[in-house]
Order: sequence, then C-alpha cells, then structure tokens
Amino acid sequence: MKILLNGRHGKVGSVLAPALQAAGHTLVESLDGADAMVDFTRPEAVVENVREAVAAGVPCVVGTTGWDPATVRDASVAVFYAPNFAIGAVLMMRFAEEAARHLQRAEIIELHHAAKRDAPSGTAKLTAERMGGGVPIHSVRLPGLMAHQEVLLGGVGELLTIRHDATSREAYAPGVLLALEKLPGLPPGVTVGLDAIL
Repeated sequence: MKILLNGRHGKVGSVLAPALQAAGHTLVESLDGADAMVDFTRPEAVVENVREAVAAGVPCVVGTTGWDPATVRDASVAVFYAPNFAIGAVLMMRFAEEAARHLQRAEIIELHHAAKRDAPSGTAKLTAERMGGGVPIHSVRLPGLMAHQEVLLGGVGELLTIRHDATSREAYAPGVLLALEKLPGLPPGVTVGLDAIL
C-alpha cells in the first residue's frame, strides 16, 4: 500500500515509518497516488490534513489526539481514528468497561510525557465514555514518563486497578498496521477506536 505519513519525523512517526516499510508498505510524499494517509501530527493540523485527504479520495488512519472527529463525520471515504493504537490499551478499556458494571465508583489517572499537548488524553476520555461517562480523570505530565493509564474501581472493601503502560512508541505500530489492513472494508465516515476492528 502507498502511504502518506503525516508526522513522519515526529515522535511516533519516526518509529512508525520503518515499521510500515518493514510490513511492505511504501511511503509517498503526497496524496497523489496514495492509497491511504496516516496522521500523527498535532491537533491544530489534523483536521485540515484529513479534509485534504478526503477531498482527494484517500482514506485515513488518524492517531493524533486533541481534536473532534465529528468535524469530518460526513467524509466520503473511511476515516479511522483511534486515541490509542496499543493493543494492550484497547484491552484495558474493555476490561474497565466490564468492571464499571460491577463496582460502585471509578477514577482514571493518566500519566504522559511533559510534551503531550492534550489533557486529559484521548484514551482517558474514551475510557471514561465507555465506562458510562462521568468518571473523574486526573492528568499528570512529567519528564520521565511515556504513556500510562490506571483505572481505579472501588467497591465495599475492595479496590480493582487496571493499568496499561506503553514503554515505547513501538507499541503503536501493530495497531496502525491492523487499521491499514481493515481500512478498505470500513464504511465512509468516521470509525472510532481500535476495538471496532479487533
């Protein structure tokens, strides 16, 4: 597949580019002739990038967080957005959703590197939504962190902690490759969350 990778030289893109090539994909420099666009840029750039790809008839895989995917919900091609491409993070959200049905209260603590632009993270917001909404989220931004999330669920006399740690950005590559594999079969418009294609 020919892929335009927006954010190729960024923190995620610099890890993702060799993973895409190792999987047999070819990286291209423009939308002309691209089979898909992958975006790991910034919240202020992603909407325009997606709109340009949609106008060119190029389906998209988006990992940039801090934007509203509803702004492109009427896209004429598939736009796949996931706030987190780590398979373990998706499983964490599934487990938290199930646990929330059985325990009385929950809170989310998400911890990221100091340069992360959005707070709370897209993963934390999606986790809270899947748990029924209204779950308090605490955001931590510090040097020395990568991407971590804990879901704490309390009941009478017990505490359940569900935690996911991404220790390297390489954790996102398998999810992006899966999204690209499933992209041709997705309907036009926005599909949200890796859970939808697992």
